Amino acid sequence: MIGRRATLIGGVAAGAAAGLPLPARAAPLPVVRVGVLSFGSVIWELDVVKWRGLDAAHGIDLRIIRTAGKEGAAVALEGGAVDAIVTDWFWVSRQRAAGADFTFAPFSRDTGGIYVAQHSGIRRLADLKGRKLGIAGGPVDKSWLLLRAYAEKTLGRDLDGLASPVFAAPPLLNHLALSGQIPAVLNFWQFDAVLAAAGFRPLVGMGQVFAALGISPAPPLLGWVFRDRFARAEPAALRGLLAASYAAKHALLTDDALWQRLRPVMHAPDAAVFAALRRLWRRGVITRFGPREIAAAEATFRVVARLGGPALVGHQSALAPGTFWPGFRLPG
Repeated sequence: MIGRRATLIGGVAAGAAAGLPLPARAAPLPVVRVGVLSFGSVIWELDVVKWRGLDAAHGIDLRIIRTAGKEGAAVALEGGAVDAIVTDWFWVSRQRAAGADFTFAPFSRDTGGIYVAQHSGIRRLADLKGRKLGIAGGPVDKSWLLLRAYAEKTLGRDLDGLASPVFAAPPLLNHLALSGQIPAVLNFWQFDAVLAAAGFRPLVGMGQVFAALGISPAPPLLGWVFRDRFARAEPAALRGLLAASYAAKHALLTDDALWQRLRPVMHAPDAAVFAALRRLWRRGVITRFGPREIAAAEATFRVVARLGGPALVGHQSALAPGTFWPGFRLPG
């Protein structure tokens, strides 16, 4: 082996000395740095991208930069430590209104809602009167504000005054629900899977909320967020990131065996939670996006801005121009 290697090196050196062209070396793929939380479904998708080589197949070298939380990811993007993160377009719109050049390409639909204990006696929204309702994300959480608008529309009452809101972190809310201390929870969808596996049932889903508010179709709330300048400077790299992302989604929609490989990083405690996570994740995959979805997002912004006020949207009265990246096309 050593002799063969020496012969090859010698042959290359002789060719160079004779003025012969050397074999072309493949150019390195452009690096795309993505900031992502160490937990949650985004890291599942990126794991599939790297394991299957979908980044290289779409012309990029994906580098995953783990962050401690949502705020840490935003700081990394603002500071230039990463090229893209996954967050909501409300944040993008507020940043653009302040002069920043962030923009949004859809990643997934929010599929959460209110889940109630099986024997809570809660069969309709009005039954939440005087009952504790756990809410993740705080008083200006988008799902909570939309549900308040839904209650105003369907009951003529603000849910904030009808129920007794309990704001807490997602794991604590599930602990309180599973231990019988609160009968109803509005949590992030990954935590809904745990409740569903334990026998909790959906009371109101976000699709139902959007329909009642006259917003159709339901817009995606989460997306890839990056700077306009990155899209202009590295258009092929950006399209490679989006194409790899959607290729991973397609694989996860169609290949159950792939989920078995992901199971260790999903931290599902049992088969029921694992199955619920897979089912709810698949329900959130985007199958269409265009002008109608953007118009629906604008309508959603107006509803949420009315209830959330400056604490959520600053002093905007409408979605900032350029919030949605005009170059996005859903891969076919």
